Amino acid sequence: SHLSEFSQPHFLIHFHSVELMIDFCVSMWKIVPADLDSAAVNWRAFSLQGYPGFIFISNPFLSGSQSYWVRQCLKIYPQKTNICNLDMHMSPSDTKDFWGKSVHALSSPTGKKEPKTLLERLRWVTLGYHYNWDTKTYSANSYTPFPADLHLLSLQVTFACGFPGFNSEAGILNYYRPDSSLGIHVDESELDHTRPLLSFSFGQSAIFLLGGTCRQDPPTAMYMHSGDMMLMSGQSRLLYHAVPRILPAPQGHTTLEMEGCSLTSSLQGDAVVELVSEEDWALCSRYIHNSRVNVTVRQVLGPGQNFPETPSPLHRTDTASLQNKINLSAPW
Repeated sequence: SHLSEFSQPHFLIHFHSVELMIDFCVSMWKIVPADLDSAAVNWRAFSLQGYPGFIFISNPFLSGSQSYWVRQCLKIYPQKTNICNLDMHMSPSDTKDFWGKSVHALSSPTGKKEPKTLLERLRWVTLGYHYNWDTKTYSANSYTPFPADLHLLSLQVTFACGFPGFNSEAGILNYYRPDSSLGIHVDESELDHTRPLLSFSFGQSAIFLLGGTCRQDPPTAMYMHSGDMMLMSGQSRLLYHAVPRILPAPQGHTTLEMEGCSLTSSLQGDAVVELVSEEDWALCSRYIHNSRVNVTVRQVLGPGQNFPETPSPLHRTDTASLQNKINLSAPW
């Protein structure tokens, strides 16, 4: 498999227990607080020695607000005119209403083996400049407006990490079922690599492998839990990485289902996040109790840059097709 090309990691970093980890890890990896903007003074953010430009932010979301982003990923972002994996095999009319066509089956399970709903068959959605999985390029001719709420979230995080003026131009949502994984790859299709790559994790936990500039470089393994964020910039922007598996949150860790959808009273009135209805959350929580959604946000073009008239070849080609990159138990 693709994952066998990574050497076995020496240990698994758990940033949520980083105070307990430092004594054991300091001889090999130095985990240090990341230097963020004063507006993010309460965030728990860390850097890793040997990975300049990599920042891990341990769930900075206000209590109850993650449910909004889960609802957006399941109900709003898969809507047309955004593009998803099922568009490759189904007609637009069949994929028009993911949510409506999945509500009954997910809300009232019979206990019998039922055909998978559209939500359960969802594997990826692209936003903004739509990534072409065959050519591994973006194009000005394949674009839909990027969601304003997700851009504002990305803008806040990148500003806190020292990247003001970030322009959210493309997004890829990966939907992980219990048997899903993400093969070794590097995100290099964007024309401007000076801007960071953002990652948001919701739902079940995952093991994230962060490698080097070569596929064979030994990786560092770390947990990602619901609400955690990662930023890859600078020398870490073009590192190989993978997600070999998802798994339940460790014992004692507050799960997204436990947190629920009751927004904290400290939420500002002008905040982007809004209350999720109990009906919507009932469906979201049933889906997310054994699934994970990962959102990556990228700036594709730098100042003054334009897309080439004909796609230019990549400097380094990852020959894995989408079905190899996202290892699934079914073709869709």
